[in-house]
Amino acid sequence: MSDTFLTVQSRGTVALPPQVRHRLSLDLPGAQVRMVERPDRVIELHPVIPVPSDQAWFWTERWQRMEREADADIAAGRVVVTEGPDAFFADLDS
Repeated sequence: MSDTFLTVQSRGTVALPPQVRHRLSLDLPGAQVRMVERPDRVIELHPVIPVPSDQAWFWTERWQRMEREADADIAAGRVVVTEGPDAFFADLDS
């Protein structure tokens, strides 16, 4: 991480360098930046990429928690691999 100085224009606008916008996907349509002003006078900028409404369920805290649990199960080898749908249903029935 390196320091970059940005100029605040007369209307209060600040332009992020193109390589930063691209790296953080802020060059996508609808991208926004959330600003947090901390008590110690530090300004934080957090990239926010909009999620299509039909995919919002995936980003809920509940679903993300379940995703993390599934990732942990996979990493620990707590999975069953079957050969096709018939074997899958047979395993479910057992």
